[in-house]
Amino acid sequence: NEVWSNTMVIGSYFGPLASTPYYIAIAVFTVLTLLYTLKGGLRSSLLTDTIQMVFFGMLLFILLLYIFPLSSNGIISYVTSGSWQMSTGLNLALAAFLQIFSYPFHDPVMTDRGFIADSRTTLKSYLFAAPIGFLLILSFSFVGIFARFNGLVGQAPVEVGKLIGVTGMLLMNFIMVTSAASTLDSTFSSFSKLTVLDLQFNFSHPVKTGRFVMIILAIAGTLPIFLKPEILSATTISGTMVMGLAPVFLLWNRRSHRLSFHLPVFFGILLGIVLAADLVPEILIFTEGKYAALLWVNLWGLFACFLLHRLPVILYSRGSS
Repeated sequence: NEVWSNTMVIGSYFGPLASTPYYIAIAVFTVLTLLYTLKGGLRSSLLTDTIQMVFFGMLLFILLLYIFPLSSNGIISYVTSGSWQMSTGLNLALAAFLQIFSYPFHDPVMTDRGFIADSRTTLKSYLFAAPIGFLLILSFSFVGIFARFNGLVGQAPVEVGKLIGVTGMLLMNFIMVTSAASTLDSTFSSFSKLTVLDLQFNFSHPVKTGRFVMIILAIAGTLPIFLKPEILSATTISGTMVMGLAPVFLLWNRRSHRLSFHLPVFFGILLGIVLAADLVPEILIFTEGKYAALLWVNLWGLFACFLLHRLPVILYSRGSS
C-alpha cells in the first residue's frame, strides 16, 4: 500500500493514468528513492525525513500565498464553503476519526521511529509531531477547496498546479515529491528492519539481506499499479483491516488472553476484505454517500473488535473459577 499509493501520486504529474510517461515517472521515482535508501538505510531515511519536513513546510507556505490572493473573499470563503452532510464528506471524516485508534500502530513512518528511541524521547516526538502534522495536512487541504471553487476536475494538486502557472506547478511538484519520497524511503527501511532485526532470523549477511528485501518490496509494491487502484483506497481499506489493533494497544494494561490478540486482529482483516469486495450488507448502513459503507463497517467492526478482545478473558475466567 505505502509503495504504490505514493508512487501513483508522482506518476499522475507526468502523464494520464496508465500512459507511458505515467509508468516511466513511477519507475524513475521508485528506483531513485530505493537507491539512496539502499545506501544509507534507516539512518538516511531519518535524515531525509528531517530535510523533507522542512522543505515541505516552506513550499507549502509559499503555495498558500499563491492560492489565497486568487480567492475573492480570502480565507473566510474557504472556511464557510460547502455543507456539512454525511453524503458530502462527513462519512469519510467520521470513518477517519474511528481509524485513528488503530491506523497509527501499523504505519511504518509513525511506529518504527518509536522503536529506535527511549520512551521519553518517543513521547516528546509524538507530542510535537501530532499538532505539526495536523496543521500541515489542514493547510494542504485548502488546495482541494481552491480546486472546488474553480470547478477543477481530477486530482486537486495536479489541476491547481496547472492553473496557477509554471512556478506554482513546480512548487506543487516539489511538495508531492518530497512528501512521497519521505514515506517511501521509510517504508523500505522499516520493512528491512522488520526482516533483519525484529524477526531475529540471524542472517549471516544482514546488510545484504536488508537491501535485498528492499528491492523485493519495491517490485511487489509496484505491481498493483497495473491494476489501476484508487489512491485513497490504500488508506481506507488498510485502515479498516488493522482496526483489530485498537483494543490490543489501547487495553495493553488489562488482563488478556492469547485469543485477545488473534480474534480482533483477524476479524479486522476479514472486514477489510469484505469492504474491498463490496459485500457489506445494506441493512447495516444507515447513511448515504460514497463512503457510507466505510463508516459503518468501521463503527460496527470497532465495537466487535473490542468485544472479541474481552470475550476470551470473560470465558476463561469463568471456566477457571
